[in-house]
Amino acid sequence: MSGIGARLNDDVVHSQFVASLDDPSRDWELVLRESHHRMKNTLTLLGASVRRDFAGAGDMSMAVDRFERRIVAFGKLYQLLSDGDDRWTVEVEEFFENLCGALSGAVLEPAGIRCEAAIGSGRLQASQCHRLALILTELVTNAAKHAFPNKDGALIRIEVAHHDDAWFCTVSDNGIGATAPLRGTGSRILEGLARSIHARLHDEAGQGGTRVTLVMPVAA
Repeated sequence: MSGIGARLNDDVVHSQFVASLDDPSRDWELVLRESHHRMKNTLTLLGASVRRDFAGAGDMSMAVDRFERRIVAFGKLYQLLSDGDDRWTVEVEEFFENLCGALSGAVLEPAGIRCEAAIGSGRLQASQCHRLALILTELVTNAAKHAFPNKDGALIRIEVAHHDDAWFCTVSDNGIGATAPLRGTGSRILEGLARSIHARLHDEAGQGGTRVTLVMPVAA
């Protein structure tokens, strides 16, 4: 297939995937988990090949170690995002502290961005936790990519708390302040994930940075 044809085919597949977010009859979660599973395996193989190819490289060994640690962190992140959970409910604090650690190691620390996390206690359905994790990961990744043209003092804060009969999950940064935090195709995916757990996304931005909060009623 030509390059143009391949791009057109990719666009069609992506459009069909985005449309499926609005169609409850489509089991798009299975597609997501399969994608993450494949990525996790790819990263594991990549880490092994880097260690093998650069073993004994002298001055490069420290750089290789850092790169390998990042790949391991990516593997942990994708495992958290893709693994099905045999338990009906999971412990919120443990789950999201592990997620924040993986995000920090894979995405934030290599970019010179500090991560703070405040995670409340409680239990949630495993399926809800995994979809919340997908949303938080997308928000953190977007902030890391776009909020800090100058990395000095860069900070992303993740908060998960339960009060007033709802769970509140917030990603905030002290960056430049996005004029439209939730726009475009990525926002449709996020909003589709939010709807799947009966939650709503709220965003605000200003000179102090950007803040996106997901509110999920306990009854969801």
